Amino acid sequence: MRPTRKTQVSSISSILVGLLVIPLVVLLVIFLIHPTAFSSSSFSSSSWETTRNPVASNFTSNGRSNYSVPSSTEEIWQPQPSQAPAFTFSNNRSGAPAPAPQIFGVDDEVQETKTQQVEGPNKTVSLSSSSSRSSQLEKLEASLGRARSSIREAAKVRNKTSTHQDPDYVPRGPIYRNPNAFHRSYLEMEKLFKIYVYEEGQVPIFHDGPCFHMYLTEGRFIHEMEKGKLYRTTDPNQALVYFLPFSVVRMVQFLYVPDSYDRNGLKLAVIDYINLIAHKHPFWNRSLGADHFMLSCHDWGPFTTTFVPHLFHKSIRVLCNANTSEGFNPSKDASLPEIKLLTSKIPRLGGHPASSRSTLAFFAGGLHGHIRYLLLNEWKGKDQDVQVYEKVPHGVSYEEMMKSSKFCLCPSGYEVASPRVVESIYAECVPVLISDGYIPPFSDVLDWKSFSVQVPVKNISDIKNILMSISNRQYLRMQRRLKQVQRHFLMNGPPKRYDVFHMIVHSIWLRRLNIRIQDLLM
Repeated sequence: MRPTRKTQVSSISSILVGLLVIPLVVLLVIFLIHPTAFSSSSFSSSSWETTRNPVASNFTSNGRSNYSVPSSTEEIWQPQPSQAPAFTFSNNRSGAPAPAPQIFGVDDEVQETKTQQVEGPNKTVSLSSSSSRSSQLEKLEASLGRARSSIREAAKVRNKTSTHQDPDYVPRGPIYRNPNAFHRSYLEMEKLFKIYVYEEGQVPIFHDGPCFHMYLTEGRFIHEMEKGKLYRTTDPNQALVYFLPFSVVRMVQFLYVPDSYDRNGLKLAVIDYINLIAHKHPFWNRSLGADHFMLSCHDWGPFTTTFVPHLFHKSIRVLCNANTSEGFNPSKDASLPEIKLLTSKIPRLGGHPASSRSTLAFFAGGLHGHIRYLLLNEWKGKDQDVQVYEKVPHGVSYEEMMKSSKFCLCPSGYEVASPRVVESIYAECVPVLISDGYIPPFSDVLDWKSFSVQVPVKNISDIKNILMSISNRQYLRMQRRLKQVQRHFLMNGPPKRYDVFHMIVHSIWLRRLNIRIQDLLM
């Protein structure tokens, strides 16, 4: 039967109604799923270029930097946490070396992703109860759970020598808090640890840093991560931690006008960078920065993190200026060794034999900070056994004095860290740490009391008596241990297993072990 005119009109009307209704339904669904898709954002990611230009392109002919920090009128992106990170490091007395971290002891295994079976007439469909990203996160957390269990089992072995096989090095002796636990942790790190380096930001402020002189640990770490040969992954979903590759040294160099006391440029750079990655990537907001880390050897390193509360309170901060009185938290922050090298070559290690080291204690350095003022006021030019100078006398070698002294005094300067600590280790001169609130590098692995002397500032006047009370037998043991611990402070190029680069990464790995991202999502 042929359709009537009325039937044709009705069909056309139905089609038109369908064409109008279907788009509205689609828009409604999109709005319900992504409501922010219809709102305008006040943040513009175009203010940061992801292309890394050569350093030369950031300068004008007069030598001043063309690098500009985007002005930001909004506060840092800070969604409110439902639960704070649950760290389980032991509480530490202010100024004392951090103890070995207490690895999680319960519920290490992450439950498998649950599925629902949907029956159909011809097939069964498995629907995951979480997204693919959540499933990947669960796998990563499960691998960390197994690593924690393995390290805890290794920690039960109280031998002074690791029981694990290793072709390069087997940790042993009292320089370690627990050689077996450290070795197991290190091997697990090599197997599992992946770091994602955010690609946003331009050189020289980002992805670059000084590779010589005072701040080289900052620059060389950044450069090694940029090379991408060790620990780095290009897939952020495979990463266990996320590196914020800005250099505080470069910020001060290019964004701060000397003697201006105006650090607003640094503030804007840090705030806008965190805003950028928080908007472009889901990982900062997922953990509120708890699985992110920054690294700095500049005195202002801790200060630059105060501009972003989550960066200061939750993120892993790897700092030379590891001062507990200024907010350094050994539970989540890691102490970075300050190393001063003028060339790319490793300095000659060792010194005179212990029997021919004629000077009891030595120090030479500028009058920086109140601790050095107290030291020089008490000992400068007053005792041949404790030789303290602002500058070494004419014709006297600073390096030779370290190599011919039994103990090398390492007082804090304007800030707590000092390159003399590592210089002493290189010279096999037992370091004497004079500070309040300083956490030495790798303290959760190394037992600093076994190869160094720690003197509170209040006891500066008693330094000679303290050092004289150490028997010759004990001194010889401490010096032998210095030779063993040297490998952990060597700046090799390229890095070698167990050297300072790997030890820095291991410090970050330990702190990531004590974070459960899924707990933050509850």
